[in-house]
Amino acid sequence: MRRPEISELSRTVRKDGWELEIVIFEDGEGKWLLAVHDDSGGATHWTEPFETEQQALDEALTAIEEEGVASFSVPQPWRPPN
Repeated sequence: MRRPEISELSRTVRKDGWELEIVIFEDGEGKWLLAVHDDSGGATHWTEPFETEQQALDEALTAIEEEGVASFSVPQPWRPPN
């Protein structure tokens, strides 16, 4: 079994003293999954796959901007898309 491909668009975001890791990875069926990991080891995963890597990145950056970095300090194991 091969490991899922991690997107080159995955990145670390530093804002307001927080560090979040945006992880975008393939779902094995041609779509992309999104997770945001906080610096304390918590993770938030979106429930629906995205058609493109860019859509996943845009969703993560929008959520961080609109909801604030601190909103990811409380893990949300499964998050619906906006």
